[in-house]
Amino acid sequence: MIYQNRKKGIALINVIIFGTIATVIVIGLVSWFGVTLRGSRNVILREKAFQVAEAGTDYYRWHLAHAPSDFQDGTGEEGPYVHEFFNSENEKIGEFTLNIIPPPLGSTLVTIESTGTIVEDPDISRTIRTQLAIPSFARYAFVADADMRFGEGTEVYGPIHSNGGIRFDGLAHNVVTSSRESYDDPDHSGAYEFGVHTHISPTDPNPPNSLPDRFDVFEAGRQFPVPAVDFVGMISDLSLMRTKAQEDGKYFADSGALGYRIVLKTNDTYDVYRVKSLVSPDSSCNNINGDSDWGTWSIKSDKKIGTYDNPDNGIIFFEDHVWVEGQINTARITIAAGRFPDTPSTRRNIIVNNDLLYTNYNGQDTIGLIAQKNINTGLVSDDNLQIDAALLAQNGRVGRHYYRPSWTYWWWNMPGCSPYDERSTLTLFGMIGSKQRYGFAWSDGTGYNIRNINYDANLLYAPPPNFPLTSEQYETVTWEELEN
Repeated sequence: MIYQNRKKGIALINVIIFGTIATVIVIGLVSWFGVTLRGSRNVILREKAFQVAEAGTDYYRWHLAHAPSDFQDGTGEEGPYVHEFFNSENEKIGEFTLNIIPPPLGSTLVTIESTGTIVEDPDISRTIRTQLAIPSFARYAFVADADMRFGEGTEVYGPIHSNGGIRFDGLAHNVVTSSRESYDDPDHSGAYEFGVHTHISPTDPNPPNSLPDRFDVFEAGRQFPVPAVDFVGMISDLSLMRTKAQEDGKYFADSGALGYRIVLKTNDTYDVYRVKSLVSPDSSCNNINGDSDWGTWSIKSDKKIGTYDNPDNGIIFFEDHVWVEGQINTARITIAAGRFPDTPSTRRNIIVNNDLLYTNYNGQDTIGLIAQKNINTGLVSDDNLQIDAALLAQNGRVGRHYYRPSWTYWWWNMPGCSPYDERSTLTLFGMIGSKQRYGFAWSDGTGYNIRNINYDANLLYAPPPNFPLTSEQYETVTWEELEN
């Protein structure tokens, strides 16, 4: 009897133990299923919040397409801006809250931070930050509306484009593009050549032969034909720039002399001089090429007329020729030269004979030079010249006139333009836009023997104030999700 009771007791203990284990397992499974369900629900709700946040960025991109300069959501007031979000059945799903950060002076780079929340759980939110911008002419290291030739000794670190053909005999670290499939190179006779080609040995074959890669010249490759860049629209841009200079910038009328000289300074001011006379060339230093507007473009005398603060909108407009030099520090400036109404015989030039420098090379400093005709370096320019700027010649070319070297006949020695006919090194940090053929050097060794063209990538979406754009549409520059 005692033995039977002991067996019953042991069985009862086993039942209790295994029952307890089963209970713990069941409770654990129920808890696990609960956590899984809550996790799954949380994932679904977070995904909904993310989609609502994305809807916010899509909405504001649509808004900018219709009102490109409105960064206050049509309210005229400071944000943030809250919008309800509904599904296809007109049921409210949640809200997105927009924080719009407008572009800095002269830039088109707008930042949109969109935070999405949902009705089912307002504590769940997701935030997306998107940067949109309209690309400008400064998206290229070089852009031209004519055939271009880059000689040996030219090294370019940014993208290059021409609406004409390109002969490139230097080293291109970025892609080179042309709007021409083939063209007749004006520098020599012969058959048509590829839209982008090189004469660096071995010279490229002519179409319809296969095009070699030539990574020794085109490190990032070459593409042609591609769509052309519109230079025509820039004329209206310059007229608008004059209006903005008169309204909230600084405007200088006709000098009544030969033009102006402006010296930029690191304390957000600049000096302006009236140019009274130019260096006279030797009789044997003359315009044998018949260049339009040929001259020394080098100042002999001038007179200071004032010191001015950098304008609020960054635009300084001269209705005359202007010589530019100096240095800036955390400033964004565009200097333009033009005369209106626009006629070819009265178009104005910009000249850079002395260093034009940034203090900061991280996008804080930006200079734009926009000339109605040419941007020149004159005869008496620095032997080692540095130009930190985006250069744009709307109807002319960026470069240097041909200054003939010394030459000798048996009965007479002619100094030509010596010793200024040959210059050592030109270094550009920025970009070049040229309606006509660009060039700071000539095939006979005159001009700048070494040309270092360094593209300022900060210009792509943060160009100088009112720099001409290549599109009217915003493009997505960056996209990221922020931690909430």
